Amino acid sequence: MEQETTIKQWLSEDSLRMQALVIAARCNLPDWCLAAGFVRNLVWDKVHQSATSQPLNDIDLIYFNPSDISEQRDRLIEQQLHSISKLPWSVKNQARMHLRNNDNPYNSTLDAMSYWVEIETAVGARLDEYGNLVLVSPFGLNALFEGTVSLNPKRPKLMDFNRRITDKKWLEIWPALKVNSTH
Repeated sequence: MEQETTIKQWLSEDSLRMQALVIAARCNLPDWCLAAGFVRNLVWDKVHQSATSQPLNDIDLIYFNPSDISEQRDRLIEQQLHSISKLPWSVKNQARMHLRNNDNPYNSTLDAMSYWVEIETAVGARLDEYGNLVLVSPFGLNALFEGTVSLNPKRPKLMDFNRRITDKKWLEIWPALKVNSTH
């Protein structure tokens, strides 16, 4: 509970992230959150006492709507977001992502996140109908605070995992990260 409170405090103190959450909430998407680097990078910055040069190089707005899984719908939502905000939005309906990943169909945003490559990336935040911060994570929050980047045992593709670590330069940005490729 302390970790959840800490993350919520860090998010609430970050005006840009709060702005993104408010804008995303206005979309009224089902089962939505801002995830991936949105929460992960903030926590890693705080834990490693550093700041990335591009703290919000993209904002992953994910949601779950099985009634319209078209990529065009996501592009329309992105266009709407770009028309009201200069933030770098990336929108993906998790109800279709099982097709790209060759998985069985997901049943929720949380279920889809449980298949993401790294455990620490599978954390999201949203605002509830009362404006309260809510965290979403299929694996809990411990790994984020342990200074690790960990391969998800449900997605045991070590090559993808290593490529993401290299491409995203995580070990350059946060050199104290410990890579955990076994679970």
